Amino acid sequence: MEDERLPLNQMRASDAERDLTVDHLTTAFVEGRLDHEEYDRRVGLALGAVLLGELRPLTADLPVPQPPAHGSAPARPGTGPRSVPLPRAARSGPGSRRGPGGGPGSPDADDLSLPGPPRREWGEEWRWWTGVAVILTSVWGVVSLMGGELVPYWPLVPLGIWAAVLLASAIWPSEEEPP
Repeated sequence: MEDERLPLNQMRASDAERDLTVDHLTTAFVEGRLDHEEYDRRVGLALGAVLLGELRPLTADLPVPQPPAHGSAPARPGTGPRSVPLPRAARSGPGSRRGPGGGPGSPDADDLSLPGPPRREWGEEWRWWTGVAVILTSVWGVVSLMGGELVPYWPLVPLGIWAAVLLASAIWPSEEEPP
C-alpha cells in the first residue's frame, strides 16, 4: 500500500503552526536578526499562510531557537524583560486573527507584559460597552419620545452589570477566585 500523505507545500497549516512561526520570527527580531520592516512583512505572511509550504521559507534563513536552560521555566512571548510589540500586520492584516490596535509605539496599546488581558483588549471591551450603551440609550430615547414622557432609564441595569464585570476583571485578572 502506498503512502498517500501530501507534500508539505500542499498540507494546510494550523493556527498553532502559524503561532510557532510568529514566535520564531519574534525571537529572531529580539536577537537583532531581522529589522522591523522585515519582521513586520514576515509576520504578516505567516498570519495569512494557508499551507505549511508557505510557512517554512519564512524561517528557513534563521537559526532554530534554543530551548531554555535546564531548570528554567519556558519563556512566553512578551513576558521577558524585553517585551516586543506586535507588528502592524499582526494587528490588522489579511488573515489576521487579532483585532485592530493602536499605532506602533503607543505606550499601552500592545503591552503584553501586563498581568491579565492586555490593556488593548480591555479597551476593546469598553469600546463594545460604549457602542451597546449608545444603542440602548437610543432605543430608550425613541421609546420615551413615542410615549410622550420619559420612561425610567432601563439600560442602566444591563450596562451596570456589564461595567461591573469589566471592572472586576481589571481587579482580579486571573482565573483565581476573588479574595
